[in-house]
Amino acid sequence: MLSLIKLVGQHEASLFLFTILVIFLVALFGSFLSRKGRRRLPPSPLKLPIIGNLHNLGLNLPRSLWHLAKHFGPFMLLHFGAVKVFIVSSADGAREIMKTHDIIFANRPRLRAIQKLLYNYRDVGSAPYGEYWRQIKSICVLHLLSNRRIQSFRAVREEETALMIDEIERATLILDVFTAGMDTTYTSLEWAMTELLRHPNVMKQLQKEVREIAGEKSYIQEKDLEKMHYLKAVLKETLRLHPPVPLLGARESTQDVEVMGYNIAAGTWVIVNAWAIGRDPMSWEQPEEFIPERFLDSSIDFKGHDFQLIPFGSGRRGCPGILFATTISELFLANIVHKFDWTLPSGVKEKDIDMTESNGLTMHRKFPLIAIANKCSC
Repeated sequence: MLSLIKLVGQHEASLFLFTILVIFLVALFGSFLSRKGRRRLPPSPLKLPIIGNLHNLGLNLPRSLWHLAKHFGPFMLLHFGAVKVFIVSSADGAREIMKTHDIIFANRPRLRAIQKLLYNYRDVGSAPYGEYWRQIKSICVLHLLSNRRIQSFRAVREEETALMIDEIERATLILDVFTAGMDTTYTSLEWAMTELLRHPNVMKQLQKEVREIAGEKSYIQEKDLEKMHYLKAVLKETLRLHPPVPLLGARESTQDVEVMGYNIAAGTWVIVNAWAIGRDPMSWEQPEEFIPERFLDSSIDFKGHDFQLIPFGSGRRGCPGILFATTISELFLANIVHKFDWTLPSGVKEKDIDMTESNGLTMHRKFPLIAIANKCSC
């Protein structure tokens, strides 16, 4: 009798433990499904311990991210070590980050190197979003880079451009060498000249417009630029294919937010790949081809309202120096194609021009462009 009671007790105890286990597993599975239903994360490549997805990246970061986006889509979650990084490679995604949720992504990540180099985040580019940043941004926009302030230095820019042209002209007693610098403005100019030399028909069309508008003038003035629509199209196309800063400055989410149907946690870094967006076939026909004509009958501009072309960013963290940079670029390019006929060194063909890009925050040419300036006989 005691043995029977003992056996029944053991059976009930086992049944009880089994029931508890089932309840626990059901609750755990239900919780997992609930969390999974609530949090939809962007697709992500397989990450490794400690390094995360750093092994997926090559030396040319914009291209590496572009190739990953072709496989995982325009919205990816990568891990740079322990840091979560949301990569955006489409115009729609950029609009979500820099317009729809601009204030949530208005902050900058805090990096020790930036802190040391830029005086504890005191510059307008890296300062945390807040009252101090708003004040220095206002100073930049209203007092340093406003349209009125930029126009006040028009005579200085025109004089400096004329001096530069004179230097080249003195050297053309047959030839001179055109080599651009590493600054973002000169980087754009170097890529523009590269594409013009690769596409002689575009160069001829640009020179035709500039020389017709210039008439008998020795130098192009800024007031002439308004009429040069093809010149503006050439620069837009250059910035589409060769944005000087291909990966826009990293942002950091200040709170949990949903972007394009994906859940992005607070503290996640966001990087917009402007280089990839400029080559997105969803936004551009023949995206790999240099075709300035695509902008002649188009209202698309690079001032931050058209997210398929955002070389200067957009929203609160957009570059405040757009007008300054583009004015210099237009004036310089117009004058050098007006005064000179440019050719490649002897034996070099258009198809031989090396288009290799450098690595770094600014994507300039890996090897400086060398071209011969022949004094225009027009």
